[in-house]
Amino acid sequence: MYGYTVTLPLFSASSIALFALTIFPISVQAQSSCQPPQPDEYLLLIVTQTPEQQERAKRSFPENTDNTVCRYVNDTVTRIGGFRSSQIASDWVKYIQDIVGLRAYVVRSPAAAIPENLPVYNPEPVADSRSLPNPQTDNPQPIPNPQTGNLAFNPQPLGPGYAVLVDYFNQPELATQLRQTLGAQIGLASYGRRPFLFVTYTTDQNAAAAAVKTLSERGFWPMLVDSRRVTLIAPAVR
Repeated sequence: MYGYTVTLPLFSASSIALFALTIFPISVQAQSSCQPPQPDEYLLLIVTQTPEQQERAKRSFPENTDNTVCRYVNDTVTRIGGFRSSQIASDWVKYIQDIVGLRAYVVRSPAAAIPENLPVYNPEPVADSRSLPNPQTDNPQPIPNPQTGNLAFNPQPLGPGYAVLVDYFNQPELATQLRQTLGAQIGLASYGRRPFLFVTYTTDQNAAAAAVKTLSERGFWPMLVDSRRVTLIAPAVR
């Protein structure tokens, strides 16, 4: 329709079975076609044919998320914009399909597909200084080691499982808000060559999904990602 490039996600057996069993009794006619993505933007489109599905999709994101119900090709979808990374958008696709139980896919403009504009992702991240965020004043600062007084930078790649991260949008004060909300220490992690607040790492998919749901309900922007792509920079920040 717009000359988009569509990134088709890999479907797990469970998500395929869930989608096959989903019944769409009422089709909701959206008022307009979806707006195309910006040149450097990825769109997350969630197939939501009924009001109930639209509400489920909406509840998966913080309340202030910009979401629109519109038409894309032959589908009624919930449009979520603002993604600058294809991998982050794809991880949301996996979450929406496997946890929420709705079909989703990523749409991008041709300009967003230029390879040199995309971050590099390694399946097994290593503690390489070239791929770690440079600690600046706009990043949360690690808590010093009480014995040495040194900042607790100790990059560690995570193993298989799930990591729950929060995008703090260069607002380090969100680390304090998140710590106060959860009553637990918040770390700093590198994912896709970008720093994120680190909430938890677990091999329990249900526990990770519950954490994402809790954070979304409290107004944060959480992500459930493959922990093998995450490097923990510091276990606690201030």
